[in-house]
Amino acid sequence: MAAVGSGGSTAAAGPGAVSAGALESGTASAGETAHRRLKYISLAVLVVQNASLILSIRYARTLPGDRFFATTAVVMAEVLKGLTCLLLLFAQKRGNVKHLALFLHEAVLVQYVDTLKLAVPSLIYTLQNNLQYVAISNLPAATFQVTYQLKILTTALFSVLMLNRSLSRLQWASLLLLFTGVAIVQAQQAGGGGPRPLDQNPGAGLAAVVASCLSSGFAGVYFEKILKGSSGSVWLRNLQLGLFGTALGLVGLWWAEGTAVARRGFFFGYTPAVWGVVLNQAFGGLLVAVVVKYADNILKGFATSLSIVLSTVASIRLFGFHVDPLFALGAGLVIGAVYLYSLPRGAAKAIASASASASASGPCTHQQPPGQPPPPKLSSHRGDPSTEPFLPKLLTKVKGS
Repeated sequence: MAAVGSGGSTAAAGPGAVSAGALESGTASAGETAHRRLKYISLAVLVVQNASLILSIRYARTLPGDRFFATTAVVMAEVLKGLTCLLLLFAQKRGNVKHLALFLHEAVLVQYVDTLKLAVPSLIYTLQNNLQYVAISNLPAATFQVTYQLKILTTALFSVLMLNRSLSRLQWASLLLLFTGVAIVQAQQAGGGGPRPLDQNPGAGLAAVVASCLSSGFAGVYFEKILKGSSGSVWLRNLQLGLFGTALGLVGLWWAEGTAVARRGFFFGYTPAVWGVVLNQAFGGLLVAVVVKYADNILKGFATSLSIVLSTVASIRLFGFHVDPLFALGAGLVIGAVYLYSLPRGAAKAIASASASASASGPCTHQQPPGQPPPPKLSSHRGDPSTEPFLPKLLTKVKGS
């Protein structure tokens, strides 16, 4: 028996011998299996993080008893996030305190211009996190989850205006579909879709979620614009954002609830559920930062769609949320829009081109004449970033989720 090696030569192989090609094929197959497993794990993490933060905030804000101050929760999340990033940088420096101090001095103080650039997105992210508490306190979790997908629309519009990106016709159509679905859901909410607590104001919730979507879109695009070409790691950037976020969060706390916090205490109303919200907000985004590199745009869009479904099902179970046909229609349009927007930009063109080519060539199959080399294959430009759709960037999720 003969075995063919990787170079195409034939060598004698005894019983039990394995060719180099077979070994390479097995290694590649194992690598593909591991990558597929990582993608599924990433999908699960993205779905759980997207849904659990909203559900946990809603649960903590609707519990009977003393209500915690949302501004203190935002500050605590920034403090924990900053400390976590500091520990990760400390581990990267192999536990050398001197090297870490020199690195931070160079990155934060010496390069102070880059540090100051992060003040604007940090201010917007802090505002956005506070607005999320206002919105979720006044809207059902499922309604908020659907309406919050407007951040895809705002991010796309700001990317066109600030980064001169172009969107395909399919993406523009999906954005229109997204807006229509959100409008239907809000019409259902305004029409009194089910009983609501007396202390909730749907109008204030809608205003807060729209403002949060606007701030999310602008901050994400601005963050990408000012940091293009920057060599800083994701942990360094989140540490810098955390420093500004903590300071700005304390200013917001003093301005909005300073007197009440001074009288009742910083941790007034904190329960295990509140600490769960703080930990989720602090570590959830950092966890996504680790796994998101294994998720392509289609997977992220699919995760968003699943999180809407999960939030709706959980809201029915936990909060007695009522799903009527109008909400189902609006949520379905939003889910479809998210999926269509996340498709690769060349997918629709490729399908249309293939259909046109098939209809033009007819049933006959063109065969290459013998003795002539095959025509060169056209490049698909899969690595060109301009062919990929624009979705909210990584650090936007890290900070604004």
